[in-house]
Amino acid sequence: MTDADEPEVIRDRRKKLERLRAAGIEPYSRGFKPTHSTAEARALIGDRERTEPVAVAGRLMVKRLMGGSAFADLQDQAGRIQLFASRDILGERDFDLFAELDAGDLIGAKGPIFRTRRGEVTVEVHSFQLLTKSLRPLPEKWHGLKDVEIRYRQRYVDLIANPEVREVFRARTKIIASLRALLDARGFLEVETPVLQEVPGGGHARPFVTHHEALNRDLYLRIALELHLKRLLVGGFERVYEIGRVFRNEGLSPRHNPEFTMLECYEAYADYDDVMKLVEDMIVASRAAAGRTSEITYQGEQIKLAPPFRRERMADLVLEHTGKQAVGKELNELFEEHVQPLLREPTFVTDYPIEVSPLARPRDDDPRFVERFELVILGREYANAFTELTDPIDQRQRFEAQAAQRAAGDIEAHPMDEDFLRAVEYGLPPCGGLGVGIDRLIMLLTDQPSIRDVILFPVMKAES
Repeated sequence: MTDADEPEVIRDRRKKLERLRAAGIEPYSRGFKPTHSTAEARALIGDRERTEPVAVAGRLMVKRLMGGSAFADLQDQAGRIQLFASRDILGERDFDLFAELDAGDLIGAKGPIFRTRRGEVTVEVHSFQLLTKSLRPLPEKWHGLKDVEIRYRQRYVDLIANPEVREVFRARTKIIASLRALLDARGFLEVETPVLQEVPGGGHARPFVTHHEALNRDLYLRIALELHLKRLLVGGFERVYEIGRVFRNEGLSPRHNPEFTMLECYEAYADYDDVMKLVEDMIVASRAAAGRTSEITYQGEQIKLAPPFRRERMADLVLEHTGKQAVGKELNELFEEHVQPLLREPTFVTDYPIEVSPLARPRDDDPRFVERFELVILGREYANAFTELTDPIDQRQRFEAQAAQRAAGDIEAHPMDEDFLRAVEYGLPPCGGLGVGIDRLIMLLTDQPSIRDVILFPVMKAES
């Protein structure tokens, strides 16, 4: 883009920048030390008429000139506070510089806090410093900020202009911290496992492939965390978890982003009944961290997130809603098409067919089914858990069956993983495992309609 192609407003700001430098003013300052956030500054005044001087810093959002004085709103991560600048206090030169500031500029300001006649808490600017000159104008409230393409693609603008978006991501951090604290308190060890893997196992998904030049071989971005965490149970850690990014080479939708966050945890000497209780505790902890009560509304629909959650066998639900008795993949397909969308209140759907659960332990009383559950809320899966399969011979046979499906064209069937089988042959203790889709959970607890609303930088189509 040439200078002539730039919008006039950007050309005007570039000219301001040149004038500042010509006047010996550096428009990109080395730093400024605020003494208070805007929220702390607002709280400082209390019942007093005036405080000692403070230093605040942030982005100039709105500016109103009134002859020899000016009011402006300064925004930092804690909120906003009003600034008052006057020619009488700043002097001719500095007031003119303040008047030349644009919305979007980052500044530092020093001065006492007082209340205006209307009661607005305000910093009386005795001095200020331009910290960063903004060359692009903030979008108009009625246009750019509501354009979802701009919001997702230019998240930095979205965060500046929409304070409620910042609150969603603060809630995200609190929710993840609450889950981490719960697991830490119960003796789980947080670990990190490889993102680049020789065999992308632990789930049914198409992986991303990349090439390692030095080793001259292809590697895959992980689609799940499961198999390496189980290796750690073989090695003697009895409770492990990881919260990390996983990658699946699939399409985009309100519920799917190719890069998303999973929590997986594995506990020796536990089964899927134990894991159900853990999931209920996780939901309660994360709900509290998000500031929600047991009665929540998601996109206008009310549900109750209060344990104990309903528990139902998949085969019983399918029979109830379709009148059909089925097993294997047919049962799973009937459930996903005819039953899952109808499950609105939190429900543990248990005992999945063995054909769609290659890593789960079969039920002792009916080996056509495995000890597996998914937590379904509002028709969506939020957690997936097993009593894990620990029999290495059975595990090999299931991997071989999956490999045959891959050879027949099912690209999402589980690949053979000889190293994982070798680990299980050393002895995997009886254990329960869990995977939780963090992004979907945050969507639910912050009432966001799309997964892109809870991922800071979601994958987007190429910009036209």
